[in-house]
Amino acid sequence: MSESTITREQPRGVERPAQAWLLAGATIFFGAFFLFEVEPLIAKAILPWFGGSAQVWTTCLLFFQGALLVGYLYAHLLSVRVRPQWQIRVHVGLLLLSLALLPIFPAERWKPIGSENPLFLILGLLGATIGLPFVLLSATNPLLQSWLARAQSPSSGAIAPYRLFALSNFGSMLALLSYPLVVEPNLSLKTQTWAWSIGYGGFVLLCAAAAWRYCSAEGTAAVETPSSDGDAPSWTDRALWFALAAAPSALLLAVTNFMLQNVAAIPLFWIVPLALYLLSFIFAFGSLRWYWRLLWYEFFAGAIGSMIVGTAGYSVLNNLRFSIALLVCCLVCHAELASLRPKGRYLTSYYLTIATGGAVGGLFVAAVAPAIFNAAYELYILLPATGLLILVAAWRHYRFSEPRKARYAVFGAATFALCVATFFTVRFADRDFSGHILLARNFYGALRVTELPADTPDTQLRGLMNGTIDHGEEYTAADKRREPLTYYSRSSGVGILLDELGKTGPLKVGVIGIGTGTIAAYCRPNDTYRFYEINPLVMTIARNDFWYLSSCPAQPALILGDARLSLEAESSQQFDVLAVDAFVSDAIPVHLLTRQAVALYWRHLKPDGVLAVHVSNRYVDLAPIVAVAAGESGKQARSIFNAADADKGIRASSWVLVTSRAGLFDRPALQYAKPVDVPANFRAWTDDYSNLWSVLRLSL
Repeated sequence: MSESTITREQPRGVERPAQAWLLAGATIFFGAFFLFEVEPLIAKAILPWFGGSAQVWTTCLLFFQGALLVGYLYAHLLSVRVRPQWQIRVHVGLLLLSLALLPIFPAERWKPIGSENPLFLILGLLGATIGLPFVLLSATNPLLQSWLARAQSPSSGAIAPYRLFALSNFGSMLALLSYPLVVEPNLSLKTQTWAWSIGYGGFVLLCAAAAWRYCSAEGTAAVETPSSDGDAPSWTDRALWFALAAAPSALLLAVTNFMLQNVAAIPLFWIVPLALYLLSFIFAFGSLRWYWRLLWYEFFAGAIGSMIVGTAGYSVLNNLRFSIALLVCCLVCHAELASLRPKGRYLTSYYLTIATGGAVGGLFVAAVAPAIFNAAYELYILLPATGLLILVAAWRHYRFSEPRKARYAVFGAATFALCVATFFTVRFADRDFSGHILLARNFYGALRVTELPADTPDTQLRGLMNGTIDHGEEYTAADKRREPLTYYSRSSGVGILLDELGKTGPLKVGVIGIGTGTIAAYCRPNDTYRFYEINPLVMTIARNDFWYLSSCPAQPALILGDARLSLEAESSQQFDVLAVDAFVSDAIPVHLLTRQAVALYWRHLKPDGVLAVHVSNRYVDLAPIVAVAAGESGKQARSIFNAADADKGIRASSWVLVTSRAGLFDRPALQYAKPVDVPANFRAWTDDYSNLWSVLRLSL
């Protein structure tokens, strides 16, 4: 029997509706809470293993959407293919089996060694660590709703359980917001993991009670009875369900990528777009009385236009613009989706289609786009495509409205506006991605090599860009190619340090992060330079499109893989200087700044060596983190700031130098290095604890 041929008789065990709804509501709420509490938790736990890249979170979202789809498929098949008395046995059995995976600590065997595909490694890691609990948590909402729908009498209305979807999303949003505001600042990662694992055990008991309540063998046998739920949804309806779920899901990931690549790959900025996405579900599936279509269509058009214009700039204020616009787009898509919800008999297939659309939208942004595009085109594609989708949904709703002439005039104007928006989207994409020497992309981001405008051939510069972030420049003139520029000029902290220490003899220098290889400009014939780089694409570009590495008198060693994992695997290198410059597009790999990371650096430095950390950042004040770690190591920390000089290709930069070498800061070139200001009661960052709020710059 299938969902189209059977209905269920009312269970005899649900004669108290208030108690039934209370138990179902509590189970669904806590299931959603634990589902979305584990997302930032597990992502933060594995982020250090993959270089702190923003793409790590995007890949995690892809896994979460895929696992949600599996959970909804499981709930659908269980509801329509399995007799009720067996539903409880199967579901409770799997819940008990999932307890064997607790606590949810990622196993060390999943750590990358440098040659793996990070996408598949992350997906495998997440599947092995939280796969079964996540799937069962995902299945809670549709499964409980299907039991409730079956338990209702025909006169009660079968659509009522959909309101529990809003409750589910409220629990999800509460979990997401509590993580950066309450959980992360106050609990270590290990404590978070244990707390979640214990809470999940409590949820298993609650869900088992709900399963027994609704699917007990007493009175829940399936019987063939005439259906009162009307015709099955058409394929057009199902296609709209799919598309209206896929578009906001893809927009969520694309906008999140846009924000993370230009601020910081940290839970706060992961969570805001996802919380807004869930908020739209709460409103859409709670009640649609707020949804005045014509007014919200105008808001939607403004949101799409705002994001198209906003692709030109990168700032906290612009991220606020994108967040508001994303919320509006999700509200409209999900309201249209909620308006198409079917009767209770088709509830699980409806949720399954939504989950499929969400997973496909996420798959496009997280996996397909990086594989087929050489630059971040997906946001430029999704904005007009989402506009077209809402235009189709609006036409379906108003296609028979009168007067007909007015209807055609309005939709003609809307179509023209969409064409104009598409035209400008193409123009802006062409502005951002044309005229470059090289466009290339992989898991770690989109890069482009470009020649910057110049007045004369002698001042022509070639640069490596990630978004709007400059990762290094060099002169194209042959006689000036070894001149260090941007953040690594001879007036920068690292430049002054290398020049000063070089006066005493050959140096052994380690560098975390290659960029264009600019620091190799300081390399001399008897020096030893060793570069650590996680992104193979950056390493290839630095060797093939820039001259710093190839013109180094002493051939530098290039080590591929996350620097911390590489250093952990190596014997002590005894560096004179170790420069840490791995902060991609203002995203901070926290694991390179923790107490344990600094201790590792000192294992590879000589006793009087110098740790140089590049802390230039628009949104996060990294200097106190370095200074506190230095103090715990018995070292002194000084910061050096140099002003920009555009005519000489020099950018403003801040470096923190950490050492125990006596007299280093008494040298004339380093006398103006200043002590780092550390806020009172500032807590050191560790592998188990970090707090963005303590170092966030809130200026726009």
